[in-house]
Amino acid sequence: MTDLVIGADGLARCAWGSSTPDYAVYHDTEWGRPLHGDDALYERMTLEAFQSGLSWLTILRKRPAFRLAFDEFHLPTVAGYGDADVTRLLADAGIVRNRAKIEAAIANARAALELPEGLSALLWSFAPERRPARPASFAELAPISGESTAMAKALKKRGFRFVGPTTAYALMQATGMVDDHIVGCHVTLPPAT
Repeated sequence: MTDLVIGADGLARCAWGSSTPDYAVYHDTEWGRPLHGDDALYERMTLEAFQSGLSWLTILRKRPAFRLAFDEFHLPTVAGYGDADVTRLLADAGIVRNRAKIEAAIANARAALELPEGLSALLWSFAPERRPARPASFAELAPISGESTAMAKALKKRGFRFVGPTTAYALMQATGMVDDHIVGCHVTLPPAT
């Protein structure tokens, strides 16, 4: 498999983005596009943490259930969850039922509300300068970067859980902090600001 493939629709995509219809939609409309807002970034951070050890496709397909179970990832609401909510979430077959990840999601909502600058501003403060050209292949990319390592360290210092450097880098890719689409991919991103 090459890193860039032409889909049935004639569009060149990063290879992973052509592997399933769900991935094609996600690749074409979300992945790598700049995302801002505390609740929106909290959702992505939480889903990246739940993905740890699993396929992203599993999480993507469960995302509607996650949104319902976690009250659309509204930070003040999730921060107010208690033991009854943990029990409710552990019984919800629509999501990944992992106590440590559920408790981390709640703790992370509480930690996010404590950030004077807000979660979005903190996360985006680690975005590197956009590289001059897209990578020619995924072999050029590492699963972590200096910025993702620094982000993870800063988050952990502020009480966040399940936010290691690899998870932080996946978050950076998913939310447009880095552009890791392969050269030739049809997805056009807004100019760097």
